[in-house]
Amino acid sequence: MSNEVTTGPTTEFQDDGASQYVLSLWERTSFRLTRAFLMCFLRLFGFRVLYLFGQCFSTLEWLINYKRRGRFKRRLKNLLGDSLTSRQRRSEVRRFFTRTRCDKMFYLILDRIPRDKALARFHYNGTELIDEALARGKGCFVAMSHHGTYHVGGMLMALRGYRIAGVRDPREGGMRRFVQQLYAERYPELESLKVLYADTYPRDIYRCFHDNYIVGAALDVHRDRGEHKHTVRVHLLGQEREFLAGTLQIALRCGAGVLQGFVISEPNFNFQLHILGPLVEGPEDGETPERLQTAMQAYAENIEQYTRRYPNHVSRA
Repeated sequence: MSNEVTTGPTTEFQDDGASQYVLSLWERTSFRLTRAFLMCFLRLFGFRVLYLFGQCFSTLEWLINYKRRGRFKRRLKNLLGDSLTSRQRRSEVRRFFTRTRCDKMFYLILDRIPRDKALARFHYNGTELIDEALARGKGCFVAMSHHGTYHVGGMLMALRGYRIAGVRDPREGGMRRFVQQLYAERYPELESLKVLYADTYPRDIYRCFHDNYIVGAALDVHRDRGEHKHTVRVHLLGQEREFLAGTLQIALRCGAGVLQGFVISEPNFNFQLHILGPLVEGPEDGETPERLQTAMQAYAENIEQYTRRYPNHVSRA
């Protein structure tokens, strides 16, 4: 059994508490002040002007933060080689700054936006695949990646009434924890939304599939998490990579549907959720090394396709 994904006891908002990260007073204060400013701006001027403000602010960041600018440019060069011209790379780097800044602004005030207005900004492509998988009663695994703001998609899918469990790195940033707590306070009906962390026992993952949840996790983790973590080698953008496969193994053992998701950011705080798949046919056939390899390679090929189509959605720089 893979130990990649593990969970302990859960609390309200179903955060298992596996992470030792605690928000500092400065973080809480700065998040609250920023939220207050953004909400005042939104009420006075609306979403479109707030988005234009985010574009202006991110352009200043792009001009000033040359280290981050250089890191992302090198990352694109490493991923896509010479398929982008120098001018295209510069344009994608600037768009990366705009996308990430505006996505963070939206995420930070998401709990203050009326539910109907938040859902109206989110557009879905392929959710019938999720519904088909859930109809079988064995849960659904949606393989995410470090491409776009997938955590926004999880929040809004939960608001639509889906039971969601997200598997995350225990070292995730303070803003996500801050917003999760606010969401739990504003929408107590989302008590079933679970946040699971990736370093104890996997029994809660099995339980989620048994209870017909949608489980989401990013598998394209590049850093070493120890020899006990099961990985699968895939070909991605002309390179060989090792991706974590424990959550996918559990999904196959449970007979869950296996899909893949991407969240695409668009102007004026609009988002597209693209659901692809299935990554493996006949989930009831269980896990074999061949099925695991086939699913992981299909996962990698979809990442390559979306990286080429949306270079500025690569998450980290």
